[in-house]
Amino acid sequence: MAQASSHRQIGITTHRRLKTRITKIYATDTEVAQAAASEWLDLLLANKSMTVALSGGRIAKTFFQQVVAQSKFRSAEFANVDFFWADERCVPPTDPESNFYLANEHLLQPLKIGQQKIHRLKGELDPIVAVNQANEEISRTVSSKSNSVPVLDLVILGMGEDGHVASMFPNTSEAIAQTAAPYVHVADSPKPPPNRLSLSYATIAAAKQVWVLACGSGKQDALQQSISPSGTTPLARVLKSRSSIQIFTDINAPFLTHPSS
Repeated sequence: MAQASSHRQIGITTHRRLKTRITKIYATDTEVAQAAASEWLDLLLANKSMTVALSGGRIAKTFFQQVVAQSKFRSAEFANVDFFWADERCVPPTDPESNFYLANEHLLQPLKIGQQKIHRLKGELDPIVAVNQANEEISRTVSSKSNSVPVLDLVILGMGEDGHVASMFPNTSEAIAQTAAPYVHVADSPKPPPNRLSLSYATIAAAKQVWVLACGSGKQDALQQSISPSGTTPLARVLKSRSSIQIFTDINAPFLTHPSS
């Protein structure tokens, strides 16, 4: 079983907000992917079924490859995993820019996941139609809270250099940010293409577990801003909405290792 060689784990409880953040620091992005893959397989061994939302981004490919590689030596069962996506670009599923395409090439096909367990976001459709279909499908498949927000077992997020998560960006309107629908249409992404489909903040907040894979020195400032009590980035919004979160990172900076400084 592949394992990260070593890491530092920083556990923080902020009593004012009753928030717990576990930050796991590794030497390289490959070790981040190895560790997150190992923990996911541990979860699968402990649970007969699971609903998970995947993300794209540079670290995602390595993470998917690690899951496939480690699964060859573990007895984790994927047959009862329902796969959703945290976000998707409004492009066809065969487009290399598609988050589904990335997962399909490096995770779903290698693991021989059945089509009935793949709940992709249909970026090739009109965005409003795609969001409506996605909301109907996740509502049929995933148990909901009393406020009808679906409760995914695990949401795996990346983080951009501006602190964005899924396709919720710093410029996302409050009308979109405050929606209670599971998925939303983001029409003004500052990164191409402008049209995106994204999990809502409400759905991310409701998930049983949320992991953030934040890798690369270019994301250090965004991560520092996000974990600050006064942070206003999309990741900061997620942190403030949840009782717990795990961050896997290769950023070894004083604001993480000495959080009181």
